[in-house]
Amino acid sequence: MKILLLHQAFVSPDEPGHTRHFEMAQYLLKHGHELVIVASDLNYQTGQRIVKHRGMFTEQVIDGVRILRAYIYPELHRSYFWRIVSFFSFMFSSVWTALFVKDADIIMGTTPQIFQALSAWFVAWLRRKPFLLEVRDLWPEFGISMGVIRNPIVIVPARWLENFLYKHATHILVNSPAYKEYLLGKGVPGKKITFIPYGTDINMFNPNVDGSHIRKKFGLDDKFTVVYAGALGQANDIDTILRAALRLQDESKIRFILFGDGKERTRLEAEASHKKLDNIIFAGPCPKKEMPFVLASSDVCLAILQNIPMFRTTYPNKVFDYMAAARPTILVIDGVIREVIESSDGGIYVNPGDDEMLAKTILELSKDPQRTNQMGMNARAYLVRHLDRHDKLDETLQLLKNLVKT
Repeated sequence: MKILLLHQAFVSPDEPGHTRHFEMAQYLLKHGHELVIVASDLNYQTGQRIVKHRGMFTEQVIDGVRILRAYIYPELHRSYFWRIVSFFSFMFSSVWTALFVKDADIIMGTTPQIFQALSAWFVAWLRRKPFLLEVRDLWPEFGISMGVIRNPIVIVPARWLENFLYKHATHILVNSPAYKEYLLGKGVPGKKITFIPYGTDINMFNPNVDGSHIRKKFGLDDKFTVVYAGALGQANDIDTILRAALRLQDESKIRFILFGDGKERTRLEAEASHKKLDNIIFAGPCPKKEMPFVLASSDVCLAILQNIPMFRTTYPNKVFDYMAAARPTILVIDGVIREVIESSDGGIYVNPGDDEMLAKTILELSKDPQRTNQMGMNARAYLVRHLDRHDKLDETLQLLKNLVKT
């Protein structure tokens, strides 16, 4: 099979971000299939160009994976208005680029953002091929819940577009059980939806990785280190981390280190400087291939989102990486991912937005290494049993085969 994926925020191992689709492409290659990716030429987290722009698109081949980097207007982090402009630029350039890929058996679109999924549907319609819609984010629901999308003139067509894609997709793949429930509530037939969580690569992230050079680089050799790895955007509620760090400022043993980039980074660094938070380090973005060492340098890891009901539906990728690395997760997110952490006894739940509880939890764990280590081992064991990415890719391959046969 040849599968064509349109994915603006696709990430290779040399970039910061989640590489699930790159790993999927490599897995398919090993099984005699090809995943060709049409991606933007800009990293979503950093806003920086990945390749030099030559014409409408530039082709890369990384470890056998073919990537066509389509042009995107480079203003992702300027404002929400300009972000939408960037999204629209990729919506058009990705269609043009996708038409250069011949003999695709199935076209795959993904959300977020939703406009690229419309592009994928259009290419599938032109080619008369099955259209697989992968829902990784409930758009526009998340944007509306966060207050980013407020104008009814925007909300009404956004909801129409969402329902249009659900109706016209040949099949829908979701990575959270709550997303399936959401789609069923929208009237999508259950037989049209498949739930496959992403999990993580248990070989890439494992307890034997040595992260000592990361600890040495940032002066963390004798510190209790709390790592956050991910985007620094509005949804991620890093302000709660800053408030917790302020509460722990007199605890000289504890350090927070944030690996990532995003729209809010400049403001957050200024805020930390204003509050004289010398216990928090903004380490910047880190390529995915370095992330196993980053997690190995931690004592505990943080996953956090704003206190918004819709965020209770998410399965954040970073939590699975934390679990595979045998690190306990301090989870400041309620909902379905809380069920995973509590079922595994692989971390501690903290109420979203509660910096006092967050600080107290971190302080308690810093004084109880035996409990911390045990939770990490529990998390790893649970993930190996239930969320090994190899098993999940087996399931995804079978889904693709079934769709091509239809």
